[in-house]
Amino acid sequence: MATSIDKPMPQAEANIWLSEFQAILQGAVGGFLFGIPLLYTVEVWSIGAATDPRWLLAVLAATLVGVGLLTQVEGFRQTLSLHPLETLLESIEAVAIGVVCAALALVLLRRITLATPLAEVLGKVVFEAVPFALGVALARSTLQGKRGRVRAETSPESEAEPAANRRTTAPLSRRLTFPTRGNLGDALVDFDAALIGAVLIAFSIAPTEEVPLLAASLPPLWLLLIMAASLGLSYAVVFASGFADRAERRQRGLLFSPITETLVAYLVALLASLAMLVLFQQLNPSDPWSEWLSNILVLGLPASIGGAAGRILI
Repeated sequence: MATSIDKPMPQAEANIWLSEFQAILQGAVGGFLFGIPLLYTVEVWSIGAATDPRWLLAVLAATLVGVGLLTQVEGFRQTLSLHPLETLLESIEAVAIGVVCAALALVLLRRITLATPLAEVLGKVVFEAVPFALGVALARSTLQGKRGRVRAETSPESEAEPAANRRTTAPLSRRLTFPTRGNLGDALVDFDAALIGAVLIAFSIAPTEEVPLLAASLPPLWLLLIMAASLGLSYAVVFASGFADRAERRQRGLLFSPITETLVAYLVALLASLAMLVLFQQLNPSDPWSEWLSNILVLGLPASIGGAAGRILI
């Protein structure tokens, strides 16, 4: 009898750890979405490098207060009401996630290297962590609209809708063999959303001097890391964070598995980045192809994150 009662415990513990990991991942996704635009700002790098440590503590304390106020309203976990101690602990965790994400992003863009002085590292990380931490606290309220719409579509009222107005849910093998107009429509909606999201996030970054400045400072092989981070973050936003219904997404589209959809959406983000850079005359026909490539990949990072957010919000 005792063994039968104790059996479910490992599964319960696994579910708890999985839920915790997904909550942290959701917070990190929101942090990157909110923090990336400010990350491409040379003034913030300069201010962070020159700020007194005592002022940095004040900035960190103000960030904690702001995140605490947001956590009382929403929070990045599936919690409807929080006790004051829980609010404080979740706020501290949200700020910590924001600090880690900001530090990783700065390392990715080589604004922090092994040669960077510690005081400069702390200044850059603290200032960049402000929007990241706020994004962590706002992750669920801004990025969970998709699930609400999915539930609405599966409600009894939605069953009265004509089949032509609904998303396609045919088995994958059937859709691969017999593509329909609905399949094509689903795929076009996804990539339209990816394009819109990419433009919304990256449009204000494209005309700035930060893009060519960052691109010029990155070694050629480092661009592969930028590509890997763009693809990884895009995949995490749509398929790993839990904001979108993964089973429902697997049933949609023409021939897109999660990996294929991520790759094609990244290509859409790169094409959008190319168009924006040309529009703002950041790239000219006389520039070498290596400069074109590095600038497009650098702008493709925020564009891919915006494109992923657009795909889960449709």
